[in-house]
Amino acid sequence: MKTETTDILIIGAGPSGSVAAGILRKQGRDVLVLEREQFPRFSIGESLLPQSMQYIEEAGFLQDVVEAGFQYKNGAAFERAGRYTDFDFRDKFSPGWGTTYQVQRARFDQLLAHAAEKKGATVRFRHEVLSVDFASGQPEVTARSAEGETYRVKARFVLDASGFGRVLPRLLNLETPSDFPVRGAIFTHVVDNVPPGTFDRNKIRVTTHPEHVHVWYWTIPFSDGRCSLGVVAKKEYLDQYTGTDTERLQAIVKEAPSLQNLLKDAVWDTPARKLTGYAANVKSLWGPGFALLGNAGEFLDPVFSSGVTIAVKSASLASACIAREFAGEKVDWETAYAKPLKAGVDTFRTFVESWYEGGFQNVIFHPNPSEDVRRMISAILAGYAWDKNNPYVAESKRRLGVLEALCAA
Repeated sequence: MKTETTDILIIGAGPSGSVAAGILRKQGRDVLVLEREQFPRFSIGESLLPQSMQYIEEAGFLQDVVEAGFQYKNGAAFERAGRYTDFDFRDKFSPGWGTTYQVQRARFDQLLAHAAEKKGATVRFRHEVLSVDFASGQPEVTARSAEGETYRVKARFVLDASGFGRVLPRLLNLETPSDFPVRGAIFTHVVDNVPPGTFDRNKIRVTTHPEHVHVWYWTIPFSDGRCSLGVVAKKEYLDQYTGTDTERLQAIVKEAPSLQNLLKDAVWDTPARKLTGYAANVKSLWGPGFALLGNAGEFLDPVFSSGVTIAVKSASLASACIAREFAGEKVDWETAYAKPLKAGVDTFRTFVESWYEGGFQNVIFHPNPSEDVRRMISAILAGYAWDKNNPYVAESKRRLGVLEALCAA
């Protein structure tokens, strides 16, 4: 069997893998990326958060993204039973990017992968990781090419950016059940045909079901007159609906009059898809010779579009640890990587849990909000879940609990 060597082997060429590759190439590392799929390929998670732009810039990909012509995004809008509110991410508590893009992930992910190649990373599509061995002191990965050739790669370090494929969690028995309820999503892309002036295309729109607080819809406009449309609910709720996935999604959209009216002229030209039980967790985000990035480690929920931001944040943190380790330092990965990453994830978790319980929905739809508090919440919705200067990050559970009580009074 042929054996190759590299400094860093990255499993997966999605956003976390490509951004990690770009950062590591700037460090001068040899980087090999193995991606099981052929790009472009469909993926959800299409509404980026401004915080992610910092890490896209760190990887050296900013010009590629800015010049791609994606839909500009400056905030998020929410609608519930005729009540509407929105957040402008440029008006936020935390410093940093206040704008970003809404992207078709097929094109966006391919763009990032090609940007990593331009930086000198080797990216191989349709190459599948079959097994791993970390026992020898140097990581060894066995992979299979698109042509069926099996080969071995020896690396100094392995990053798992395989997303929902969760390669290392499966192979190393790291998976552990998520404590989130089993939810599902049904989604598609449509030609929205929304008349100009009736829809702020610079914002993702989140619509809450008028009767069921745990059911919500996303509408993510793209720059080409299309949008991503999806619904998220508990599995048992979605299971009530019969027919094709497209018919099920259409039936549930009809239950939200404002959304149904918004999309009354839409052309449903793409068969809907579904994803169930997507929440995931692991026993550890790292081990000797490896670390898990983004969704390969933990995925919460799509409601605040945090997935890509967590993914590229993890790529930045892990790359910084690798730089120190390769410089001869002894790195405590739990302290330098896992805990900092989890801190932001836990902030998002607080707001996600509160959303589904209804408390956070009462907060954002409150008729007389504090502008200072709105700016703090806007920062978190923009992805700045690691800014400890924000009281709703530093003490998210306590602060949000107090705010929920005030808004319910």
